[in-house]
Amino acid sequence: GSHPAAMIRNLSILLWHWPFGRSYSLTGDKCLEMSGIGHCFLTDDRSAYPTVDVVVFHHKELSNGASALPLDLRRPAAQHWVWLSLEPPVNNANIKQLGGVFNWTMSYRSDADIPIPYGKTLPEDGIHGFQRTSNHSCFASWVVSRYKPNQTRAYVYQSLKKYIPIELYGGWNKKRLPDDRLLPTISKCLFYLSFENSESKDYISEKLWRNAFQAGAIPVVLGPSRATCEAVAPPHSFIHVADFTSVAELAAYLKYVAADKQAYEGYFKWHQTHRIKTYTDWRERLCQICLKYPRLPSLKVYQDLEGWVNS
Repeated sequence: GSHPAAMIRNLSILLWHWPFGRSYSLTGDKCLEMSGIGHCFLTDDRSAYPTVDVVVFHHKELSNGASALPLDLRRPAAQHWVWLSLEPPVNNANIKQLGGVFNWTMSYRSDADIPIPYGKTLPEDGIHGFQRTSNHSCFASWVVSRYKPNQTRAYVYQSLKKYIPIELYGGWNKKRLPDDRLLPTISKCLFYLSFENSESKDYISEKLWRNAFQAGAIPVVLGPSRATCEAVAPPHSFIHVADFTSVAELAAYLKYVAADKQAYEGYFKWHQTHRIKTYTDWRERLCQICLKYPRLPSLKVYQDLEGWVNS
């Protein structure tokens, strides 16, 4: 019994409802299969509620009334409730009434109890997983589903397209790209506009990690500060809108990089020293709870969740 493995007990996590109503299989030992994390079991079967260690609630369904907290059920003393959202503050509606309920937060933010970024930079061991095309038929592209004219990114786009050609895709202009066409389409472009819909702390979405980095286009970033991006992205891997005093100056720089092979290749030097990992599966994210669990504060309660979300 003194073997260290005997000290590790199984942890059970109940996902109260699936994010955005899309469910995935939880049969088998998913955390071990997908993430190499043992003793960690996921379920979406609500009848397990009285016995599970952790219950996870995705904010979207709480906020729009598609799901409700089980406040009528007796809450086991040792059970912890997790508030989950990968959206920036502006998209987290109806949060005021959720004070005093949750023990832990799970978000892209680095100061969440369970941080789950959209991607991370890892040191590279010399194996190249990057398939870059040298055949660039497109200068820059942007995929946007929810276009709002009053957003900073809309203003920058409207101004930038006067100087450089930008291919536009997504729900907004009815040129949707199916998932299997997304990266191949972007990879034909020199640049990709990684414009976040919200400029908020730590919010760097798949627009950078997947759309730009995985396609092998240079990201032009609008969103968190350069310092925030530099802390998590590979070195010299992106161009930041805030570095330029005007859109005209940004456009001139993009044209210079496009025309100068050495300047352009400089933005991909990181391929030799780093690689990126993206997180796209909710199951893989939920397994992260088990890794963090031993060090999570067991008596914590978010009395003012709204205050934390907007901080």
